[in-house]
Amino acid sequence: MRLGSGTFAACCVVIEVLGVALFLRGFFPVPVCPFSGTEHQTESPAPEPSAGAISNWTKLPPPLFSKVVIMLIDALRDDFVFGSKGVKFMPYTTYLVEKGSSHSFVAEAKPPTVTMPRIKALMTGSLPGFIDVVRNLNSPTLLEDNVITRAKAAGKRILFYGDETWVKLFPKHFLEYDGTTSFFVSDYTEVDHNVTRHLDKVLKRRDWDVLILHYLGLDHIGHVSGPSSPLIGRKLSEMDSVLMKIHTSLLSEERETLLPNLLVLCGDHGMSEAGGHGASSVEEVNTALILISSAFERKPGDARHPKYIQQTDLAATLSIGLGLPIPRGSVGSLIFPVVEGKPMREQLRFLHLNTVQLSKLLQENVPSYRKEPGFEQFKVSERLHGNWIRLYLEENNSEVLFNLGSKVRRQYLGALRTLSLSLSRQAAQYDVYSMAAGTVLVLEVVALLLLCVPQALSGKAELDVPLLSPVSSLLFYLLLLALAALHVVVCTSSDSSCYLCSLPWLAAGGVMVLISTLLCAVVSALTGVFAAGRRLSKNPPPSNSRWSELDLLILSGTVGHVLSLGASSFIEEEHQTWYFLVNTLCLALCHEIYRNCFVGDDCAPQRCPHAGEEFDGVAAAPQGRSTGPDVWELDRASKHPSPLEALRGPERWMVLASPWVILSCCRLLRSLNQTGVQWAHRPDLGHWLTSSDHKAELSVLATVSLIMIFVLVQKRCSLASKVAMAFGLLGIYCYRVAIGNLLFPWQQNNKDISKGITEARFVYVFVLGILFTGTKDLLKSQIAADDFTVKTVGLWEIYSGSVLLAALLLRPHNLPVLALSLVIQTVMTHFVWRPLRHDAAEVTVMHYWFGQAFFYFQGNSNSIATVDISAGFVGLDAYVEIPAVLLTAFATYTGPVLWAGHLVNFLASEASRPAPETQASGTLYLRTKLTSTSMDGVKASIGFWSKKARGGSHCGGWASALRPLAPGGLHLLSALQTATADPWLPQREALSPQLQAC
Repeated sequence: MRLGSGTFAACCVVIEVLGVALFLRGFFPVPVCPFSGTEHQTESPAPEPSAGAISNWTKLPPPLFSKVVIMLIDALRDDFVFGSKGVKFMPYTTYLVEKGSSHSFVAEAKPPTVTMPRIKALMTGSLPGFIDVVRNLNSPTLLEDNVITRAKAAGKRILFYGDETWVKLFPKHFLEYDGTTSFFVSDYTEVDHNVTRHLDKVLKRRDWDVLILHYLGLDHIGHVSGPSSPLIGRKLSEMDSVLMKIHTSLLSEERETLLPNLLVLCGDHGMSEAGGHGASSVEEVNTALILISSAFERKPGDARHPKYIQQTDLAATLSIGLGLPIPRGSVGSLIFPVVEGKPMREQLRFLHLNTVQLSKLLQENVPSYRKEPGFEQFKVSERLHGNWIRLYLEENNSEVLFNLGSKVRRQYLGALRTLSLSLSRQAAQYDVYSMAAGTVLVLEVVALLLLCVPQALSGKAELDVPLLSPVSSLLFYLLLLALAALHVVVCTSSDSSCYLCSLPWLAAGGVMVLISTLLCAVVSALTGVFAAGRRLSKNPPPSNSRWSELDLLILSGTVGHVLSLGASSFIEEEHQTWYFLVNTLCLALCHEIYRNCFVGDDCAPQRCPHAGEEFDGVAAAPQGRSTGPDVWELDRASKHPSPLEALRGPERWMVLASPWVILSCCRLLRSLNQTGVQWAHRPDLGHWLTSSDHKAELSVLATVSLIMIFVLVQKRCSLASKVAMAFGLLGIYCYRVAIGNLLFPWQQNNKDISKGITEARFVYVFVLGILFTGTKDLLKSQIAADDFTVKTVGLWEIYSGSVLLAALLLRPHNLPVLALSLVIQTVMTHFVWRPLRHDAAEVTVMHYWFGQAFFYFQGNSNSIATVDISAGFVGLDAYVEIPAVLLTAFATYTGPVLWAGHLVNFLASEASRPAPETQASGTLYLRTKLTSTSMDGVKASIGFWSKKARGGSHCGGWASALRPLAPGGLHLLSALQTATADPWLPQREALSPQLQAC
């Protein structure tokens, strides 16, 4: 079968997308969800179990609380309340936890630990999927069964103030609301004042049943300054006073009501040591949860330590407390201490309703639910419960009734834990069958692409895939039968539902046909490659190409990194892979430099020339009388000297030391920020520098880094850009002082902390000015096409503007990362890439490796918790979506972006330089010619080189040779001037006027 290149490429793209989609469908677990149907909305509650007796309890129990206030503090980590910070900054809350009428818990939030999925988990009791991370940016209406919808349907009046995510999730659910944006993280005062300002009026009113308050200030401080910031303590004190106001108001109101009120203090997620959230570290998943009510009276000496529960348990508890049905998709269990003080019959009724809801959810999501231990425990509990009801209705109040009730309660609690765990595991279970099918499809397409590229790039631009041959047809049918048998076995024996098994047979059969067809195509292509290889082995073509050790390292390292992404642990700790590759690259460069300098390409030891010594070939020229000019020319044309042979003095030593300098810089940067998952909690220099006790040291380090940035960047900029760069870097320091990160030398402590909007915008002006200057030079170079100097200066100024912007957005302790990145780029350019004459492909891959390594040197990881979203609001006094997204993306990928920008600059500057072989051959050839004993020979030599370079003669030819080689001609002229100063050249005095005349 013949296919055109375009058709073949289009088919490959379509199949690749299908394979990736199938893999992702199996990789990202599908949330456990109940059967969707309108009949479940009006479903009557399960009746109380009975054994031979008729129970009169077939309705929902009445509510336990009159009013419920949910005070959600964003990023309320558990140690902020139960640790030393809570004791110091939240005294009223600490009193309630230790001595008051409350129950305290550490609620574990499942990843992803971002706001919208956590609100969804709190209100539905379900486990959100990772797709909700994307939805967090623009939350859609929540269609799943939840506490808010149930409460509204039951006639509850709900008020809300705070994060507008709630308004988007539950539109038209609130009697009154006032939403605030959650993305403007630079604001941590007004965003909470807009919530608190409603309290005095609302707490005096009696026209509401549920009040929800979502405070964002603590989370915003974490994003901007981290959990160690002194602003954290102030915010916790503010929240403590708000809690006290609400609690005292609810207590005073209870005198006029029959039922107690409930105050819930909770967090949606925690906060990492860097201030972010989204991943699964202990600091991010452990949140504080306190249930406060006069119903939870505590006896003297009753110490209630925080217990560990799941965050999803709150949905079932709130439903029971408000007298509502538990959301159908909830995987949480009732927080039993809430109903512990109720009569035994009510306790068992609440537990029975919860276990019935979980068992139904298990039946709808697990085909083999009867084999689940939790379901068996539920059936035993329900049977025992029926026996207890029979004894209870017989008015048997003996000790036997109490003991049996205690046994039933324990059995219910065990069943709840087991059912909840089984459903949580189901939500996190991979669909291995779908993942395997998607992976096979992707790998088959990649293999086919690699095998068919030579045909697709041929003159006919088409390829021949012999799918219709008898062998291919037989292989196709055998594979199709084997896959069909495998599909039947998997779908009939699997305990969990697979996506491919849920598809119609026609769709699943199409996937199997596609896999078989592609595998036959790969086998056919491999057969053709092997046949061509046998023909080439009989008549091998001449080849002078040879792969160096560095080329093999670059290839194997890149391929190895790609293969490592197949394991989740390598993805979590990907930074270790890049650190290893960069360090290995430095050692390989060290080996290459030392071999070229001390051994040579032919592996024969040779001297690396010192300052004042001459090249061996040139020194031998006056003595070897049989060596004529033509012989020198041919010899130098065929054997170009190693570029390291021409290095002298300090430059030579810098080349030899450059790999070790780069290794030292990388080792320092590794200790600056711990990243990944396994060791992210370990202390590092970044934590030490950002603590309030070491602000002076951080200020000194930031100053040194900013000076280094200016020195390394300004050398190729225009005068105007140099001035703008200097003022911009000064503005960056002033901005960091304004927001409280750094100190001026004359300051002891900066208590006057602002948002630094004026200082940041001051820097933005200089960034835009430098970018405008560079863009203008680029456009100018497009008009004057031969002006390479203007083009390279323009590219460098655009790069300099990017560096200035990165210095503004990066946190102060990361400024050394930017400075050392520039140091490594400078060292590699002047002492590695140019002396060793690496080609464009090698330089490009090295830039890519270092860019990826510097992504992790910044403290980033493959977890969204390390994304510094505060960078998106530097200099903004309101939330503007597009600038915020662009600035956040640039700050996150500063390392790769700057290394890519440097690559463009390096390739452009090298394109404007003459070929190294031309410089080396021409310079040595001229120096050899200038050793002749007559001026006629010197003039003839110059004329000969001029003719060789441009076809001219004597001075005219020399001028025409210099003109088109600019600025390469300058290097040639410099070589001539150096040659005339050599003491071994007898005619140097007579040659100088000749050079001046030319």
